[in-house]
Amino acid sequence: SYWACDEENERHQVPIGRPIDNLRLYILDGFLEPVPQGVAGELYIGGVGLARGYHLRPGLTAERFVADPFGTGERLYRTGDLARWRVDGAIEYVGRIDHQVKIRGLRIELGEIEARLQGLASVEEAVVIARDTAQGKQLVGYVVAHSEGESLRRELLEHLPEYMVPAQILVLPAMPLSPNGKLDRKALPAPEFASSPRGYVAPSNDLEQQLADIWQSVLGVEQVGITDDFFELGGHSLLLTQVGMTLRKRLNLDLPLHRLFELSSIQALAAYLQAQPDAAQDKQVDLDLMDELLGELENF
Repeated sequence: SYWACDEENERHQVPIGRPIDNLRLYILDGFLEPVPQGVAGELYIGGVGLARGYHLRPGLTAERFVADPFGTGERLYRTGDLARWRVDGAIEYVGRIDHQVKIRGLRIELGEIEARLQGLASVEEAVVIARDTAQGKQLVGYVVAHSEGESLRRELLEHLPEYMVPAQILVLPAMPLSPNGKLDRKALPAPEFASSPRGYVAPSNDLEQQLADIWQSVLGVEQVGITDDFFELGGHSLLLTQVGMTLRKRLNLDLPLHRLFELSSIQALAAYLQAQPDAAQDKQVDLDLMDELLGELENF
């Protein structure tokens, strides 16, 4: 493929471009069907420049070279690269398929998140990995940027679903590199979910203390301040569901999940509850059924 670059064209990511003459590029899903514009899929190559296969490796040839599903009688090569069509007809590289991870039952393309991060105006470099934490496997982003990590999280939430947004984004002065100049993933610092960058602010009343106790239990941390952000401490949607169920059990509070997303600090949540007396009414929730649902979610 080719792409013409010029000095006046300011881009944070240079696209792959368009196929050269006599070659065809396809972006397909797992069923070898074309994906819509803007949706990531696997990049396939066809045309007169295609190789016959891997030398003396018939198994790998059968895996990578597949029959063209569009009836040409030829074969296509599976690149293992994730890409998407842009509005202008060019192809944009997203990442590698082998960088897929599965978190809370959902398959996530790390390259797609990295591409979104690199598309933000203040980000120069970005990488996303999955790390094991006390709250389970979590996405963590690392960027070289001119913004704070939490502001970048908020920007990402405008473009990606919550489960694809890293639980924490760390801003680094530079990416750690190995002696051969490649990214050294093992040298990326581990996030600290157990402490808040805001500084500890103690609960000032009984309601705030009860909410803090619930958060500490669900998040598995020793201390939670009323200004701490649930997601900065390693929280995610499944743990937030558990918070909602615990509120129903202990305090007879019935709040929709989207409200808990919006009120992500104890201070904000307590202020909302005190200003909304109806929120504290018992909604006659079948707690046995909710316990069963929670058990299924945790197993999932």
